[in-house]
Amino acid sequence: MWSALPWYPCTAADCGMLKADKFREECGVVAIYRNPEAEKLAYLGLHALQHRGQESAGIVTSDGMSLHAHKAMGLVADIFRQPELAKIRGTLAIGHTRYSTAGDSALLNAQPIVVQSNKGQIAVAHNGNLVNAHQIRCRLEQQGSIFQTNSDTEVIVHLVALSKQQFLPEAIAEALRQVDGAFSLVMISRDRVFAARDARGFRPLAMGRIRENAGTGPETIVFASETCAFDLIGAAYEREVQPGELVVVGPEGISSQFYGCPASVSSCIFEHVYFSRPDSVVFGRPVDQSRDQLGRQLAREAPAEADIVVPVPDSGVTAAMGYAAESGIPFRFGLIRNHYVGRTFIEPSQSVRDFGVKLKLNPVRSLLEGKRVVLIDDSIVRGTTSRKIVRMIRSAGASEVHMRVSCPPTTSPCFYGVDTPSKKQLIAANKSIEEIREYIGADSLAYLSLEGLKNACGDGAKTTYCTACYTGNYPTHRLELDEIQPAGVRS
Repeated sequence: MWSALPWYPCTAADCGMLKADKFREECGVVAIYRNPEAEKLAYLGLHALQHRGQESAGIVTSDGMSLHAHKAMGLVADIFRQPELAKIRGTLAIGHTRYSTAGDSALLNAQPIVVQSNKGQIAVAHNGNLVNAHQIRCRLEQQGSIFQTNSDTEVIVHLVALSKQQFLPEAIAEALRQVDGAFSLVMISRDRVFAARDARGFRPLAMGRIRENAGTGPETIVFASETCAFDLIGAAYEREVQPGELVVVGPEGISSQFYGCPASVSSCIFEHVYFSRPDSVVFGRPVDQSRDQLGRQLAREAPAEADIVVPVPDSGVTAAMGYAAESGIPFRFGLIRNHYVGRTFIEPSQSVRDFGVKLKLNPVRSLLEGKRVVLIDDSIVRGTTSRKIVRMIRSAGASEVHMRVSCPPTTSPCFYGVDTPSKKQLIAANKSIEEIREYIGADSLAYLSLEGLKNACGDGAKTTYCTACYTGNYPTHRLELDEIQPAGVRS
């Protein structure tokens, strides 16, 4: 669902179920170094990353003397208008758009988080989830630290502030060596921008440049969770920030260090399946290329005798195109998505079946009537939405519905910055494929194999992926995972 807003809270009883029947996006970060309109570039970058989080957004800038911040609940375009941007003008900036995976959904947890420390003002914006944040926080509170939020991100700035290292880059490196889990983060001080990834490289973070005056003027260095942000602001993609790397951009130029011991790379494969926009390069690989190959491999593994291939928009579109191209079955937009559903709506007094789904999707009866349909989606989480969509396609006259899923069955929760249900709420963890097929009402159901998924995403060529949500094999220490809840599950 990269180009549209997620299921919003609403008055319809089943809309909350729909909202929870997809993995929720995590967060998006952006950083700008040395540009007279840094705050505007950060705003545009966040706008491109809106799909990664819709609860809150914030920008912190530096004018060379001090930091200035503005953040609020809501969407980027609603939070930042000309008056708000004028108040935070600067030449350096970092930004964050958030969906909470650790900490409550509230303004106090909106990022970037700004602190005044013995090393000056610093601010941090973080995408991921720290699996040992609770232990670190308890230790720091016992030592007298006072926390302003209940976000795991705040432990990082406390560790930086408490570091005995004299210079900020070394203090950041020391802090990062103490945290574990998933983090791609950007930080800002009065005259520097920092970017870092965890040693396993769970979450993406790219580096780019804006070359002014035909390459003769000063360059602007930019960082973002996805390269689609670079396209909007006119930056050229240069490279990924490497797992375990800390990049510092300041008056002296660009420097880089690897702050900790090497670890096995475990980049999140679901970035290619669902989270990232198809027009992004993530982990050094075009997302569109991965999704096309997912669909083609799915067609080879799970063919179907059918008349048309129909995607569940928007996240199933590219895989469906690959499936259609490989199978020779015509591709059709048999479901049309309404991208303009607001935060609230009025439900008719007389109950309408599957009302929440109908607000978002509408079948094209003329395409579906009498047809054998291959329905392509990126994943099935709880199964409630798939069930409603299958029912909708049948009601539009389809003679058969064959569900195909462009990833393996999701059987385990994520602990690394993705909002997933608990294991007991994941349908594939509790039902066989045949039982799921019966539940959603499809004539047939098939998932992509794990090997097919890894091959389609180029596993082993440039990136080794984390597939814990399909296998239950977590890259981090098992004891730590036993002590925390899945991302997004809060007591």
